[in-house]
Amino acid sequence: METTRPDNPGVIIRPPRLFLGALGLGLILDYFKPAPWLPMPVQYPVGLALIAAGVALMVLAIGRFKAAGTNIPTPLPAVALVDDGIYRHSRNPIYLAMTVIFLGLAILLNSLWLLLLLPAVLAVMHYGVIAREERYLADKFWGPYLSYKFRVRRWF
Repeated sequence: METTRPDNPGVIIRPPRLFLGALGLGLILDYFKPAPWLPMPVQYPVGLALIAAGVALMVLAIGRFKAAGTNIPTPLPAVALVDDGIYRHSRNPIYLAMTVIFLGLAILLNSLWLLLLLPAVLAVMHYGVIAREERYLADKFWGPYLSYKFRVRRWF
C-alpha cells in the first residue's frame, strides 16, 4: 500500500504563531524582570523605522503571492512558484519581514528579552519551517525551484 505525502511542507509551527509566542514570552519576562539595554532617544526612531520597513516588506511579499494566486499559510499547498518582485532578492521575504518587525519591537520596547529570544526563534524557523519548505518546494517544482534556489539567497 502506497502512502501519499500531504501537499504541504509539514512545518512544525506556523511562523506567525512562533513569532507571536516569542513576543508574548518576552513581554512576560520583561514584566517580571525588566532588562532595558538601549538609551531612550535611540529606541523610538530605530524601532519604528525597523517596524515600518518590515511591514512594507511584508506587504510587497504578500502582494506577490496574491498576484500569483498561490496560498500564503504554510499548511496549504503551494500552487505556483513565486520568483519575481521582492522574491528576486530573497527566498523568504515574509519571514525576513517578521524578523525585522520582531527586532524593531525589541528595540522600540527596549526589551533585552526579546532580543535574546530572537536567535531561538530563527533556529526554529530554519530547522522547523524553512528547511521543510525548501524540501517541499524542491519536490513539487523540481528544476525551476532548484534554479531559483541557486540564483537567490535564502534571506537577502
